[in-house]
Amino acid sequence: FLLHRLASHPTQHRRNIKIFKMANAMDMLDEAIADLEAKLGLAPGAPIPNKSASAGKKSAGGQKGGKKNDDKKKKKAKQQQPAKAKNAPANADQPEICKLEFKVGQISKVWNHPDADKLYCEEIECGEEEPRQIASGLRPHYDEAGMLGRRLLVVANLKAKNLKGFKSHGMVLCAAETKEDGSELVEFIEPPEGAPLGEIITFEGLPTPEPFSASQVEKKKVFAACMDGMKTKDDCVAAWNGHAFMTSAGPCKSKTIKGGVMR
Repeated sequence: FLLHRLASHPTQHRRNIKIFKMANAMDMLDEAIADLEAKLGLAPGAPIPNKSASAGKKSAGGQKGGKKNDDKKKKKAKQQQPAKAKNAPANADQPEICKLEFKVGQISKVWNHPDADKLYCEEIECGEEEPRQIASGLRPHYDEAGMLGRRLLVVANLKAKNLKGFKSHGMVLCAAETKEDGSELVEFIEPPEGAPLGEIITFEGLPTPEPFSASQVEKKKVFAACMDGMKTKDDCVAAWNGHAFMTSAGPCKSKTIKGGVMR
């Protein structure tokens, strides 16, 4: 019966098909709009916000949304960064002396080691939270009065050593020479008066030091590798392979020793 009616009314048939196609297109358009509203976070039928007005609102509101997005981006970027290797050397290619950390210090307390005839026990201010306790074999060369208040250089990134029951956190740097009578003269390497406590020594003509950790210094035998090159120059200035030990106030020197080994 339906086929008979469609066949008998071809014009009406074409009109019905056209209406059906339009309705189908409208349904598809509604679905597309609904999908777009969902992606933009808009309520059904809500107007799309003006871009310039939205920017002004962000500015007036302290760019709160922008800050959140920036924080998310920074967090994501941080997560994507490769993790640094644990205990990796600061810079393995730098000169050996730059792997050591020499600090300006001053002895604030000194006493004889109770169990070692040649050792002093010292507390040394190095610009740190607490003074460093260091043991030095200087009793044959200095009396206590000559030690107390002395400004000097501390090798600060050496592993702590137990010296006859006293834990020593570093060492003091001295120059030495053999006198004509065969005895040894030992003098501190001293920073200039204007150098602040805790200042890290640099080296003339060399890059800024990136000191190794204490365990890396010991493992790589860095101090031993530097010893041959550490000598005072003809003007008593401390140097490594000719590169002067420098502070912001000038070079570090021994009192009188020229061409003496440093240790």
